[in-house]
Formats: sequence, C-alpha cells, structure tokens
Amino acid sequence: MAFTYFFRDLQTLELICDQTIPELRSQLEFKIWDAGCAMGPEPYTLAMLLRDRMDQPDFEKVKIQATDIDGSDLFDKIILAAEYPWEQVQRIPTEIFEKYFIKVDNRDYYRLNDEIRGAVSFQKHNLLSLNTIGKDFGLILCKNVLLHFNEQERIEVIGMFYDSLVEGGYLAMEQTQKLPAELADCFETVVSNARIYRKRSHKN
Repeated sequence: MAFTYFFRDLQTLELICDQTIPELRSQLEFKIWDAGCAMGPEPYTLAMLLRDRMDQPDFEKVKIQATDIDGSDLFDKIILAAEYPWEQVQRIPTEIFEKYFIKVDNRDYYRLNDEIRGAVSFQKHNLLSLNTIGKDFGLILCKNVLLHFNEQERIEVIGMFYDSLVEGGYLAMEQTQKLPAELADCFETVVSNARIYRKRSHKN
C-alpha cells in the first residue's frame, strides 16, 4: 500500500479540482483528507494542481491532512522534508516541476517549495480502526487502498468517511473501486468517467 508516484491517475485528480474549487473559494477553510498517502506524492500532487488553478489567498484555505498506516515509521519524516529523488519526480510535467521544486544542494534530490509543503500535514492512522481523524472534510481522497480490504471492511471504512464529510462533501476513489451497493443511498455520482461521489444529506 506504500507505493505511489506523482501525478498518478491525473484525470481523477483534475476532475476533483474542477468540482471542488468553486466551493473552496467560498469557504474560510477547505479540509481535505488523503487516506493512504504513502510517502506523499499524491497529496502533494493534489496541492500543486490546486495551486496551479488558484490564487494565493484561496490556496491558503487548503489544508490537506495525509494519513497512512506507515508500518515503516518513515513517511512522517519524508513528507515533512518533501524531498524526492530524481527518479520519483522526472515524470512530472516540466512547467509544474520547475515552478514548485528546488534542487537540493549536492544531491540528486528535489524539494517542494514552502507554499506546497505548508498545505500538507501527516499523521499515522489505520483506516480499519474506523476512527475518523476529524470532521467537516470537504473532500476525502482514498485511492489504491480499499482494494486491500474485504467487502465488509470497505463498507465500514466508507461509512466512516461519510460521517467525516461535510454535507455535500466529496469522496474520490480509484477508477476500479465501485461504491458498495449498501452505501448507494449515501452518495450521488458526480461524473461518469471517474469514481467521484458527493455526500447526500441522509444515510439509511
């Protein structure tokens, strides 16, 4: 579950930006939970995509809380430093890479700038504990994690996500992960070409 890379499943992330930015601009703070963030490429990719579409005052509202079970106890340090080797960043579009990364002296590593780093925080968390890390999230992103759970565990975790979202908040998953039938009344489908759902105001 620890493997991921920058700009993975870009279409879904861009669709998420299209859906959430109009509402984000009208709020004082927009909380995002990236559940299963590995070493940070996904939450940082989302932060860069959002910043590229927003001015600084609006981007300052974005608070991405990244979590992972992190059996290695390394992710916190890596995400805080936001330094990645060339082989992990070389596929990033050139204009974005040049805008947000700085070369680390005397090493073939590249560090995200302070603005992007400041939008993301990390904490260890086990989704199967079914304990939320907070409430009032405008977006929960959980990709390439639920496939490791059995069907009942998926239902319980997504139910916990439902309780963690604001009314009308968004849940995004990978393209291959369908919403369990038991939770169909909890969310509405937002787009036809990605697994992006919006929380309904009731839960059966």
